[in-house]
Amino acid sequence: MFCMVETRSSLSSVGSKNKGSIEEEADGSRRRSRMSCSQSTGKKWLVLCCVAWEMRKYSHLNIRQEYQIDIFFAQTWTDSRLRFNSTMKILTLNSNMVGLIWIPDTIFRNSKTAEAHWITTPNQLLRIWNDGKILYTLRLTINAECQLQLHNFPMDEHSCPLIFSSYGYPKEEMIYRWRKNSVEAADQKSWRLYQFDFMGLRNTTEIVTTSAGDYVVMTIYFELSRRMGYFTIQTYIPCILTVVLSWVSFWIKKDATPARTALGITTVLTMTTLSTIARKSLPRVSYVTAMDLFVTVCFLFVFAALMEYATLNYYSSCRKPTTTKKTTSLLHPDSSRWIPERISLQAPSNYSLLDMRPPPPAMITLNNSVYWQEFEDTCVYECLDGKDCQSFFCCYEECKSGSWRKGRIHIDILELDSYSRVFFPTSFLLFNLVYWVGYLYL
Repeated sequence: MFCMVETRSSLSSVGSKNKGSIEEEADGSRRRSRMSCSQSTGKKWLVLCCVAWEMRKYSHLNIRQEYQIDIFFAQTWTDSRLRFNSTMKILTLNSNMVGLIWIPDTIFRNSKTAEAHWITTPNQLLRIWNDGKILYTLRLTINAECQLQLHNFPMDEHSCPLIFSSYGYPKEEMIYRWRKNSVEAADQKSWRLYQFDFMGLRNTTEIVTTSAGDYVVMTIYFELSRRMGYFTIQTYIPCILTVVLSWVSFWIKKDATPARTALGITTVLTMTTLSTIARKSLPRVSYVTAMDLFVTVCFLFVFAALMEYATLNYYSSCRKPTTTKKTTSLLHPDSSRWIPERISLQAPSNYSLLDMRPPPPAMITLNNSVYWQEFEDTCVYECLDGKDCQSFFCCYEECKSGSWRKGRIHIDILELDSYSRVFFPTSFLLFNLVYWVGYLYL
């Protein structure tokens, strides 16, 4: 990136000078420059500035939403007061001469801190051409602000600006211009960014109105795209494996309560830890990021797997009645069929209890067909009588026949693990498909 500065002055040219006289004229030029700009001569002072820099290092964006850049910042302008006649077309001066001439008061508007390099000598370069053209270069390390929009984190892209302008001269006195309309990066191999890929540069020039006047503001944007490798290894893969691990409980017998409970609690705590670690690399933002969404959904899957076993254990266990009841079992010889008898208990009038006490495995006859029937447990269940009972799911084997089946969807609670083996992987696969397609390609 390059720029050119031209100063139109009402002063006459300096004429032929040797190096010593240039120092004297330079000192006088510096003393007279600001005073001349403020004089009421009826003329507009115009300084055309072109800026050039070479990028040395661009460090990572951190959670404080700032980045560090190491550059060679160069400005060129023309001061007719420093013209000289000599066989030397270019006069190279040391850094001591910088304080003796007028230089543009360029500032970086979005910088938090900036420092020049002084080891082993001040990293400054000053060259003067015999036609009054001046090149001033210095090395700077700048910590600049970059507002991050992290809705798509860690698949986010950012345009980090570096904004500069004159501090005291409005556009009527000094104008900044790029040497070329478009900005290009000369050597991208020196861009060592661990979390980002450098996508390119773009530059803009605008007029900003302030209470002190209208200023020419130049901005260069660094286009960055975040790399997902670190977050894939540290967050996404562990979350996916933890969710898959929680499904192992679906293949463990429902009677193995300690094993399934320990597995469920362990996976839930693991997801909690992963969620906490994932947030440490982010600024404290109030909105949900893409990683937050993924970790939250994974946590819900793990928690749902734990609740699945709690539901299975609750409904598959026999709930003992709290009141004494009398049961009668009738076995009809002609049909060899077990018939339970509903009895009335000492309970509220809107409840009824049905006690099923089946015999050992036996051959029974239903609708002129012979079946082998085996009951694992003696199950006691209750249901609210009346219209509300029609909205309940029937989760017991005995609901397959009789009036209990009317108006209900039969779900065999003992087969809940079989349902979960299909439902959980399928739904998680669909979520991943929508998630990755939505954030990567839409």
